Amino acid sequence: MAPMLVQEVEDDAPSSNTLELTPVEQTLTRLLLDVSHHIDEHPSTPQTESHVELPAELANEKIVLRYTGGWVRDKLLGVPSHDIDVAINKMTGFQFGLRMKQYLEIPGNLEKYGLESLAANDKQSLKAGTTDKSKTVGGLHKIEANPEKSKHLETTTMRILGLDIDLVNLRKETYTDDSRNPEMEFGTPEEDALRRDATVNAMFYNLNTKETEDFTRRGHKDMARKVICTPLEPYQTFKDDPLRVLRLIRFASRLGYTIEAEVLEAARNPDIKEALRRKISRERVGVELEKALTGPDPHEALRLVFDLDLYETIFSDPAVADVDHYSPDVDGWQIVIDALSDVLNNGGTIADNLARDKEEQYFAWQLAAMVPYRDAPNPVQTDPNRKPPPPVAVTVVKEGIKATNRVSDVIHASVRNEPEISGLVDKLYDRKRRPDKSFDGEDATARDVIGMAIRRWGATWRSQVVYAMLVEIANNQVQVEAIERKYTTFIEQVASLSLLDVISIKPLLDGKALAKAIGAPPGPWMKDALDRSNSTDPMASPSSVTEAGRKVTTAALPQKLSLQTEDETLTKPWKGTKGAFSLDILRWVVNRLDSKIIAEVWPLVIPPILTLIDDHQPQYKTIGASLLDCLLKSTPPPLLSRTGLGEVFEDALLPCLTFTPPLTPIDEAIPLLQATYRALLTLAYVRFPDPQPQSTTTILPPLPRTNFLDKILRSAFITPLAHSPSALPPPFLILIYTHLPLYLSALGLASVKHMQYILPLLTSTLTRPASPATPEVLANANATLQAVIRNGWPRIGGYKGEVIKAVVGCWVRSYGKEGMEGVREGLKGTVGLLVGVLEEGDKAEVLKTGQELVAVDGRVKGLFE
Repeated sequence: MAPMLVQEVEDDAPSSNTLELTPVEQTLTRLLLDVSHHIDEHPSTPQTESHVELPAELANEKIVLRYTGGWVRDKLLGVPSHDIDVAINKMTGFQFGLRMKQYLEIPGNLEKYGLESLAANDKQSLKAGTTDKSKTVGGLHKIEANPEKSKHLETTTMRILGLDIDLVNLRKETYTDDSRNPEMEFGTPEEDALRRDATVNAMFYNLNTKETEDFTRRGHKDMARKVICTPLEPYQTFKDDPLRVLRLIRFASRLGYTIEAEVLEAARNPDIKEALRRKISRERVGVELEKALTGPDPHEALRLVFDLDLYETIFSDPAVADVDHYSPDVDGWQIVIDALSDVLNNGGTIADNLARDKEEQYFAWQLAAMVPYRDAPNPVQTDPNRKPPPPVAVTVVKEGIKATNRVSDVIHASVRNEPEISGLVDKLYDRKRRPDKSFDGEDATARDVIGMAIRRWGATWRSQVVYAMLVEIANNQVQVEAIERKYTTFIEQVASLSLLDVISIKPLLDGKALAKAIGAPPGPWMKDALDRSNSTDPMASPSSVTEAGRKVTTAALPQKLSLQTEDETLTKPWKGTKGAFSLDILRWVVNRLDSKIIAEVWPLVIPPILTLIDDHQPQYKTIGASLLDCLLKSTPPPLLSRTGLGEVFEDALLPCLTFTPPLTPIDEAIPLLQATYRALLTLAYVRFPDPQPQSTTTILPPLPRTNFLDKILRSAFITPLAHSPSALPPPFLILIYTHLPLYLSALGLASVKHMQYILPLLTSTLTRPASPATPEVLANANATLQAVIRNGWPRIGGYKGEVIKAVVGCWVRSYGKEGMEGVREGLKGTVGLLVGVLEEGDKAEVLKTGQELVAVDGRVKGLFE
């Protein structure tokens, strides 16, 4: 098959079949061609050793050189590349390298290319050719083939003019019946191209003709389509070298390309995954993973690992038997890597302070990869005289991907310190969020407490905090934004106390000085003594001065009146017999507030309402949420904005959404959730009011309100329904489908993004036999379906099939059953609403579908009339 030149491809391909080389690349090309001409003219040099036999038909051909693979691809994309693979038609890479060395040893030849010397030993070779200014040529390094580890090809490397050169012969692979390892033979350019991992990596640049060549006839086309596919059948390509699965993941994430569906399917094959785990050296796996995680889109690389079910294949210790291997918890890992991607890409306090450079960002992705091992039990220590074995996650990165000691140390410290870090962050956030509340123990916001903690965590404390945040996200997947907000507060406090670089501050006293001062030998006692002496905070204010530098004018409350008392009836009088009337008074006050007087009593009513919401008993939480809803309806938006309590109210209400049945008794859960749904919706309007003056053409709510409502809609409605709608009790379904339309109406047209999730859930409720089928459940679900249509009508045409499926399924389900008359009337109304908002073409299609359904099943008659 003749090669296809670049110019023969589609209109959006480069118009020329030549490439523009840099000056350094031009020099290298000239050198390589001169060497090949020298060999052609002086072929009598004794052959060097090689296990690859030269076919007779190639013996008399002249040498032809080609740049191959990634360098050609990057050149076509306009991306600089310092790695060049050189393919030789009739010599092995080592043979050609030796002849090139002999050529450069001829007096005067080095100077032709601006060079001065050849590296004489390994020490010189390490520095030789590292930049384009280097005048020394690096030595040859032969990398032997290792078929047992799917390393089929012998290569020879060298460095020259800042370029890393790989010399290799054009090859083909042949298999025999009695061996799974191929025999390498000299091949044609076409045979060589077809054995490569991807079509976009299989194009050549012919140094002799100065033209690009595409022997697969797909390389340039796939580049134009931004698609990754294999030259041959994907399963066989991966079977020959399973590492190609990881290589294609890396290329897809680096180039922003999509992997072809057939290729993805082959990568999911259990045989390929097992071969990748057992056959490929873990060093090669680690190299590919590191390249992917340091590339432009590590999130996409890990997403593909997750999507292809390769997590345990890659992140495991192959030396551990399957029966003894801990199964990592990958449930929710997609949410973890999504959250990390958002944090790093969107910037902000966390990214700016915890992932400041490429190394810390790489650590963050490696730590994210280890989150599924967060609950792995610690290995048993069998020898008390030796150090305890490291956590499972550390063993996985050491043995599974052969990570560096630096990476292993970061992961070890992160796993070890995660409980302390998350605990300190929680305590600090609670104190910041509720300054009116008293807390036991040390002050987590204090400079000495935070500073000494960071010292204990060590130099990589920033990465460790990232890991603690990711672990918390994995354990609380519906609270991503709240968790990020909490860790942002922690970092802001660290920065405000000038502790970001505390690890570099020299201690006031070291061990030698302490031992000398008191005349005592060093010992275990010294650590505690040094911690105490070095924890003195020179910037702390005396007890008589406030943090703002003002004189303290109020004395501490007596113990009896302090919030620190253990008698709950003093801080929550409604729980005592003498104060039972207090809730009635609080209700009376809140119900009679208006916008004119609310600011005056604001400091008096907020603490008891928040205390009620924070109570562990659902009945008190319900009262608190109801009172807050009533209070917010009288609250002017400027007052809420000025006091900054909007976020506090949000953080207080969100945990109430977790009190769902069956974990919470139904008679307690329904009132609490109902009050919470109402309060959150009211909070959305007061906290994020419409702009003034409001445009008459505005059809979308303010963006902050939209983001807030999106979050509530997902956590309060979509998540419970998605878990198991058929297992939810009817009262809970009725509650959800009563309030969900209110949130959809509040979002308006912005609700369209949720259609793809809500409509299938509604279809399940309306049609599945296992779902509750009470008239009230079906009527409310249908009302929600109508709300979806009313608010998302511009996009409903794309989902008309799902709507028809839901309506017809419910119509047939309710056929002939008593008490369903109202439901069936509602379903007819849904069809009428759908037809009314559709474009003419879609409308006609729906009516035609209705006629066809009636012809197939007479029970459908009457629905589309």
